[in-house]
Amino acid sequence: MSTQRVIVVMGVAGTGKTTVGRLLAEALGLPYAEGDAFHPAANVAKMSAGTPLDDADRGPWLDAIGQWIRNCGGLRGGVVAASSLKRAYRDRLRAAAPDAVFVHLAGERPLIEKRMSARKGHFMPTTLLDSQFATLEPLQDDELGVVVDVSGSPEDITARALAALRRLCTPEN
Repeated sequence: MSTQRVIVVMGVAGTGKTTVGRLLAEALGLPYAEGDAFHPAANVAKMSAGTPLDDADRGPWLDAIGQWIRNCGGLRGGVVAASSLKRAYRDRLRAAAPDAVFVHLAGERPLIEKRMSARKGHFMPTTLLDSQFATLEPLQDDELGVVVDVSGSPEDITARALAALRRLCTPEN
């Protein structure tokens, strides 16, 4: 797989975007960016209070990620963890990197809720998980990306993601 691409690790909260994103970046020798770090303080406060973000809240966040993609990731490739739950959000990120590849980390709600409940010090409460699933628009056939099951260890998930990316991004595809 060419490492000149931007890889966006997407999915609802608690799927392991940060962990898998870091592992993918390390395996591919690419820079990594944590999407949560791009949220304005008002977004973090809103989510911490248990209020889901709306499209207006997500706009500045998506623009900041898009700027990182253009400045860093777009030059030599990179990996960024960003929920990218709606097609419109992914389209906005693709405006910064038209050949971006999305890795959708997907799993059953009980597993994801269990993982979220075990996290310490994260601003996203489990009470927002239903709103995340309600907002999620799975990758469509015309979107460059793969869906990876989140069962197993982070290393297992990363290995599946790497294999799926290699299949998707080989020259004959």
